Amino acid sequence: MQPSVSIQNLKLDFGNVSVLRELNLDIGQGEFLVLLGSSGCGKSTLLNCIAGLLEPTEGSIHINGHNVTWAEPSDRGIGMVFQSYALYPQMTVEGNLTFGLKNAKMPKDEIKKRVARAAEVLQLEPLLKRKPAALSGGQRQRVAIGRALVRDVDVFLFDEPLSNLDAKLRADLRVEIKRLHQTLQNTMIYVTHDQVEAMTLADRIAIMKGGVVMQLDTPSVIYNKPANKYVADFIGSPSMNFFDTKLENTASPSVTIAGKSISLAEYEFARSDFSGEVWFGIRPEHIVIGEAADASLVSFEVRAELVEPMGSETLVWSSLDGTPIRFRVEGQVPVVSNDVIRIGFDPARASLFDKVEELRV
Repeated sequence: MQPSVSIQNLKLDFGNVSVLRELNLDIGQGEFLVLLGSSGCGKSTLLNCIAGLLEPTEGSIHINGHNVTWAEPSDRGIGMVFQSYALYPQMTVEGNLTFGLKNAKMPKDEIKKRVARAAEVLQLEPLLKRKPAALSGGQRQRVAIGRALVRDVDVFLFDEPLSNLDAKLRADLRVEIKRLHQTLQNTMIYVTHDQVEAMTLADRIAIMKGGVVMQLDTPSVIYNKPANKYVADFIGSPSMNFFDTKLENTASPSVTIAGKSISLAEYEFARSDFSGEVWFGIRPEHIVIGEAADASLVSFEVRAELVEPMGSETLVWSSLDGTPIRFRVEGQVPVVSNDVIRIGFDPARASLFDKVEELRV
């Protein structure tokens, strides 16, 4: 199947600064792709290139088989939702939704039909006669989404649309955007620095750093099998625990942590012939305590140095042989600072990265 959006050898330079570097990316029909990364990684720049707001230095952009690299934004068949709502304050919700359609000389009946459909999907019917000043932040953002929706395009672009909202509104609108995608089945490209948004919304996530895609895959694969140490460290809150060790890849591969040899017989290697210095990573949520630790393949005793109760769970900060380590326990488990706790984990759930290129082993 022809991809909905195809980016080929895309490069963008600002003077001597290379912002996007030889990017290649195919986004399928009806796919929800999230561009995820920290500030300055190039994710919004890439979105602006797709939208036609920035001209690339090299490469091409195709939407639905058409080369739109140099096309005007209005000719690309896209709808864009920005971080700021950018609503006309003097117009009602209905006026904001119809403004672009009226400028395009669309027939009144068609405008009415599209506004009614967008209002129904986004639950805006009771708000159509209100002005933006009389709306909450979440309602304003829904109007901004509706303004893109009435254009009836194949590709929607979202540039951090929830970052101006409080935590509860973000969670509520995240659900609405996911429901919107399931209803419309349009291609959506969504930029965010929030990994929770990325993991919950995306069919696939492109994690970016320095204008390069570090890994492109499903949320499950990115979480369980990060391609490199950067991705492993970036995904997860708190991030993965790392131990500096050496992989002895003989007939029975193993590493040594805190003086204890750990068999990797059940670990799924990406490079079976590798041996040498590695980072051994294990996620905080994959560490168990108490009886479960005693039953684990690997267990240690640690002292709780800092305890963070979070309601449903408690985050414990400790160290193992001088290496900081974090792990989670159920919120009902009584843990206080200076408690000695037995922890354990399954080495098969770990991630190994070589010390030179930091790629998955």
